Formats: sequence, structure tokens, C-alpha cells
Amino acid sequence: MNRDLYIDFAKGMATLSIIFIHTAFWSGQFYIPTEVRVFSLVFDVALFYALSGITSGSNIEKTFYRLLKLQITYMIFVTFLFFLDYFFKVFGLSFFSLEWLQKFYSTFGSKYSTTGVSVYPQWQNLGNWYLHQYTNADTFPVVMGSFWYLKVYFILAVFGVLILRFFPKHINWFIALCIGLTLVFNVFLEYYPAGQVGYVAFYLAVFLIAHQMRGKKIPTKIIPVLYGLVAAALIWMFWYYGSEIFYKINKNKFPPKIPYIIWSLFSLTTLFVLYNRLKITKESFVTHIGKNAIFFYFAQGISSSLVYFLVVPLKEYMPWWLLMVIIYIINIILAFIIASGLKRIDTQGWKVLQFLRNKTAI
Repeated sequence: MNRDLYIDFAKGMATLSIIFIHTAFWSGQFYIPTEVRVFSLVFDVALFYALSGITSGSNIEKTFYRLLKLQITYMIFVTFLFFLDYFFKVFGLSFFSLEWLQKFYSTFGSKYSTTGVSVYPQWQNLGNWYLHQYTNADTFPVVMGSFWYLKVYFILAVFGVLILRFFPKHINWFIALCIGLTLVFNVFLEYYPAGQVGYVAFYLAVFLIAHQMRGKKIPTKIIPVLYGLVAAALIWMFWYYGSEIFYKINKNKFPPKIPYIIWSLFSLTTLFVLYNRLKITKESFVTHIGKNAIFFYFAQGISSSLVYFLVVPLKEYMPWWLLMVIIYIINIILAFIIASGLKRIDTQGWKVLQFLRNKTAI
């Protein structure tokens, strides 16, 4: 079966969009106007859940094996990150001072505070990371700030495959249930559940709708209707909540509430409209990113942390839009380099695990 390059292309574009979002919302807090930062959310993380729905099937064994591989790859990465963060602290304390490290970390902004600057490794942090409790990595704060996506993905992938396997004739009912729960949570905000329930209710609906779209093509005559409905929803949002809701889109993302859900409709509609319509026939830089999306997702957390040290000294010397373009391009280049390195580290990590398996096998 030939690989659908549109999926790789869409994943690549979504990854580039995530890099831009984290360029705008992290180091961009120092110089990028709020309006631009909000517009960066047009193509956001919901696309990844939709793409997962399109590519997922009902094979439980295959899905669980894929999730196990992802968990091990994730554990290899956070182990590498843990020691990178720890050795940097040891280097700073040994050759400079605690004050120097504190000044270094102050580059990330006044709202950011370190969790454990010490010559002794904070092993509890590594254990928490393994279990998807994302305490900060002091040297690379963006990494754990973007990992909420991964926990939700694991949860909805399990629920999704169970629904596809055991309730294939009732998928639409589950979509209705998820949409209904999302509406109930948003109508009665005082009862909006803490934790992952709100995230999974909305994104599982996206996942299942995307699965129902698998192999299908939206008729051309329906496209204007869909975009018209999206426009009507946006108009209603600004009428009901007022124009100030525009500046609160990101606050309505965690967990997803109606304004953010409406805001994400344009990107999801565009993804489905182009599916089976836009033909990608050749490999490219974007499809390469899509094929290695998980490594780029890991890498952009590191690169988006590193660009702080360019933004802070440069933000006073050039227009914000020029600095934004320069930092975004540098962020992509750094993410590409780091992703290539992380892929090699992952390969070596798997070899070590295979060696241990061979030595401990009975």
C-alpha cells in the first residue's frame, strides 16, 4: 500500500505551525504583538488529533504496540533531556555560581522560576516525566510546556481504538456523546471537570470524525457551505462574547472551551477539504518533517527554549516583524538539526534496550 504523502505533508505543515506558535507564545512574549500571537493559533494541535483519526484503525494489537514504541521513544528522549539539564546545572555551579545560573534562567522571563538547581540529580523529576507528570526542565522550559498534547494523545488513542474495534456501527453515537459532553461542560462552566476529561471529550470527537472521513472526499458544492458555517460561528462568537474574546483564545485552549473550539474549526475544515483533493506526489522538506513529526515535536521544545537567548539581546535593535521572521527561521533550522540528533539518540537507545534484552533473556 502506497504511503499517502498528503498525510505527511499535513503533519509537516502542522508541525511547522506548532513551531511558529511556540516561537510566538514563548520567546515572542517579549516582542510580538498579542494580535499576531493569537492568529498563530489558527492552525493548531487539533490537526494532529484529526490526522491520527484518519490514519488509525481498529487493530488493538497494532495500536498498543505503536503506543508502546512511542512511550519508549519518549522515555529515551526525557532521559537524555534530564541528563542534559542536570549536567548543565553542574557545569554552571562548578565553573560559575548559583547567581550566574539564576541570571541565566531569568532570560526566560519573570514568570518562570527554577524547580531544582543543585549538584544532586532530581531523580523524582525523571520518574514524573516517565509517568507523564510534566514538571519543568529548567534549562529547556518549552519542552514540558508543550507535552500536554502527548498525554491526551495516549488517552484518546486508547479510547479511540476500543471504540473502533468494539463499536464500529456506533461511532456516530460516540461522536454525538463527545460533542454533547463538550457542550454540557461549556454551558455549565462551574461543572467543567478538572484533569483530562474536557480535553478528551473534544479531541476524541475530532479523532472519530476524522476517522469517519477516511478515504472520503468532501463534495465541491458542500465546501462553500462548510466555510459559511465556520464564518457564521466566528461572527456569533464575537457577537456573544464581545471583541475582547479575540485576546482570550489561548486562555480558552486549556482546557478547550467554545471560543477556542470555534477558532479551530477553520483549520479542521481546511484539512478535510484538502484531504483526497490536494495531491502530493513528491517527497519534500515538509513531508520529511511529517514523517518524523514526533522527533520534530520533541526538538522544537529545545529549539524554542534556545531562541530566547537570541530574542532578549536583539529585540531592541530591529522591528518586531523582522525579528519574528528571523527567529522563526532559526527555530526551524535548530529543530531540524536537533530532530536529526534525537533520531540517532533514539536509535542508540533502542540498541541498548535490545542488548539488555539479549543479556537478560532466559
